[in-house]
Amino acid sequence: MNSEEKYILAIDQGTSGTKSLIFSSKGKPVAKGHAALNSQYPQTGFVEQQPDEIYQTVLSSVAECLEEFTGKGYQLSDIQACGITNQRETFLLWDQSGNHLTEAVVWQCKRSVEICRRLKEEGWEQEFRERTGLLIDPYFSGTKLLWLIENDDDLKAKMKAGEVCFGTVDTWLLYRLTGGEQYFTDVTNACRTMFFNIHDLQWDSYLLDQFGLESLNLPEALHSGSDFGESDFEGLLEQPIPIEAMIGDSHAAAFGEQCFEKGTAKATLGTGSSILMNTGDERYPTVDGLLGTISWSTHETVAYGLEGAIVSCGSTLEWLKNQLGIFEDTSQIQDLIVDVGSSDGVMILPAFSGMGAPYWDMEVRGKIAGLTFGSDKRHLLFAAVETIPFQIRAVIDTIKQATGIELKELNADGGISKNKIIMQMLSNLLGIKVKNPGFEDVSAWGVATIAGLEHGMFKSLDNLKELRQEEKKYSPIPNSVEIKERYLRWKNWVEKEVNS
Repeated sequence: MNSEEKYILAIDQGTSGTKSLIFSSKGKPVAKGHAALNSQYPQTGFVEQQPDEIYQTVLSSVAECLEEFTGKGYQLSDIQACGITNQRETFLLWDQSGNHLTEAVVWQCKRSVEICRRLKEEGWEQEFRERTGLLIDPYFSGTKLLWLIENDDDLKAKMKAGEVCFGTVDTWLLYRLTGGEQYFTDVTNACRTMFFNIHDLQWDSYLLDQFGLESLNLPEALHSGSDFGESDFEGLLEQPIPIEAMIGDSHAAAFGEQCFEKGTAKATLGTGSSILMNTGDERYPTVDGLLGTISWSTHETVAYGLEGAIVSCGSTLEWLKNQLGIFEDTSQIQDLIVDVGSSDGVMILPAFSGMGAPYWDMEVRGKIAGLTFGSDKRHLLFAAVETIPFQIRAVIDTIKQATGIELKELNADGGISKNKIIMQMLSNLLGIKVKNPGFEDVSAWGVATIAGLEHGMFKSLDNLKELRQEEKKYSPIPNSVEIKERYLRWKNWVEKEVNS
């Protein structure tokens, strides 16, 4: 093996598991490990994970990755740096001895619905929007943190005494990997908590004071590319390596797909979808169901963004498979929808758990319209598939209206981006090129490149553009009128249902 080649360890800690990958300084993945992660549902609307299990999946996936790495003849000493990307909004509390005081409260958890309703009634919505860029919603960490404090007197007393540490998953992993020595997060994770001011890049002391959280210990928020400490991963490595990047998974994907300039955007198509546009140094508070956020940051640049979070994309197709038995394997989707050719007027409102951007109504529920005796399972499937590009178009139109920025092309990643029919539908509907990175682990690649920049392995963003992975490109078919007409009909129907 080339002894002059250097490598980066990238950890992607997600909701369903942890992946660890090693990339070369030429941008090639050379080893990979994976460990599954379970979620618990203690009561309706509650979603939790065990903090120790989250940490152990990291160690297990890294161990498997390193075993493959050395098995191919590479040397552990050639791994120069590490980056961590993580499921956003999930958080937990622990004491100053490192013992967790709560389970990890997962981003999907809805326990704080009533608190959100109360805060809105008390008139807090605009304050949160202007300071944090976020809506008041259970999706974010802040209201679930309030729920924990309000429902546990012992926890509240410990917090008042300054004995409670808060952290999103990145902070928890860093704390554990460094033996409790490092207590940091990055700005992309911090800005999803509802208590971080996106203008001054600091925890918002006014909001913390107003909600009785002034004694809560909070991690220092650094740039996504920073010196976060070092770890040998409990002896898995021969010597400690620097952890030089931490960033939320959606933001890492945007960086991995090289959304470096203002007006570039990515869409992650998975269970839900996250559309994130780089708005440069311009900050847009939450508008029309969009979220003001930080796309990514380095010592040289803080790139702000607008994000549209869609609740149901792949989960709609999973419902058709698991609950209705319309297909058995996702590989069948393409043939079924090609066979039928259209939805024949059938429309689906995919509000299985409310509607995200740009409607942001968590109370609305799913509906099916346009059924006739001639409708069969293929029409229902076609209608479900169309909701994916339809929702993305609605978000992108809203971003354009809010910013005036014209989107020239879209980068799409995630499991659904493998479906050529959906990707072509998206290109036809948007009337622009849609690009797929051609590989799955775009968040891991994104955090690896940030770590590589911080370490000096990569010299600049221009240097990273030379490492662009092989892409799949979809161009709009001329005169794609029908899908645009179907979109307008669907959009008008959805708006009536949401606003009724």
